[in-house]
Amino acid sequence: MSEEAVKRSPLRLAWDQQGNRVVMAALASATLGLAPFYPHAHIWKQLVNLARGTLTAPMDVFDLVMHGAPWVALIVATYQLFNRASVLAAAQKRAP
Repeated sequence: MSEEAVKRSPLRLAWDQQGNRVVMAALASATLGLAPFYPHAHIWKQLVNLARGTLTAPMDVFDLVMHGAPWVALIVATYQLFNRASVLAAAQKRAP
């Protein structure tokens, strides 16, 4: 690693490598994951129906999957970002 890279925090290095994934997943979650916005987010209605046990129609299950996919992508991208940062931090500790 270069001396400049050693001085930078592991999270910043990981962000430089994987930040675009997190930003794109956050944009997808804010738009597709919450649409339609009025009177409440559609994903919320589907989650309430799932909790009540009334999510039985195939179209409702499809809606839950489609509106939930951006949120799953955001969780996975964020996990990968922090996992990469922890790997980089361990590598920095081992470096002389």
